[in-house]
Amino acid sequence: MKHGLYQALGMALLVIGAQGAIRQLVDHDNAGLLSRLPGGFAASITVYVLAVVIGAVVAGRAHDARKAAAD
Repeated sequence: MKHGLYQALGMALLVIGAQGAIRQLVDHDNAGLLSRLPGGFAASITVYVLAVVIGAVVAGRAHDARKAAAD
């Protein structure tokens, strides 16, 4: 149960980060959720990319742990 929750949270973070990064790359003025973040384009794209990486790592590890627990 716990691994499924971590996997879902990781995927949600991955999707939100990817969608925000793509939006930011297409329209530099539209920062989405991070519009109030100081630092402009560089800071917001960095946070979005970090969200993608962290989400992928969390979801991947949760998937591997869930698979190992099933065996």
